[in-house]
Amino acid sequence: MNAKQSLTIGIDIDGTVTDPGSMVPMMNESFGKNLRYEECVDYNLATIYNISEAEFVHWLEQNGERLYREAPLHGTADQVLRNWYNRHRLIYISAREQKHLAVTEDWFHRHAVPYHEIALLGSHDKLAAAKERNVDLFIEDRLENALQLAESLQIPIFLFDTPYNQSPLPPLIRRVTSWQEIAELIDQL
Repeated sequence: MNAKQSLTIGIDIDGTVTDPGSMVPMMNESFGKNLRYEECVDYNLATIYNISEAEFVHWLEQNGERLYREAPLHGTADQVLRNWYNRHRLIYISAREQKHLAVTEDWFHRHAVPYHEIALLGSHDKLAAAKERNVDLFIEDRLENALQLAESLQIPIFLFDTPYNQSPLPPLIRRVTSWQEIAELIDQL
């Protein structure tokens, strides 16, 4: 792979382009907790907040639009993605539901985050979407997604370092701490 050539980059949205801790204040507000992002050591926030899956799904149904509208940008994602836009194909593949496309596109426009395509799957299973779009690499924050994509597609995965994805990683998955670090690594491919 030569980063001087055009790449098709698969990119998760929540916790990747948006700040990974952005859901915690809203969950604290709704469930009367005072948890810190660093305490969220499980991706499944229902477990962290000691609520049922049904309660979490209901909460997301009630608060998803606000969450997606108000989520802060993750670091310098906007700058890096703008730098890539004319050279690489940027495809956002997210577990968000299709009904949130308008609020998602609005967020991208307000934050000047460019895209070639946004695919909202309504599921964490991103494998078929990534395969169908022939992604050359993927940027993700959910460990299970990273493992599945790396193993099935045999492509590099950049996994944002978060409290909820700590585990030994196979060689195709590289833990990263910033968008700038990803930009530098992609330039080296």
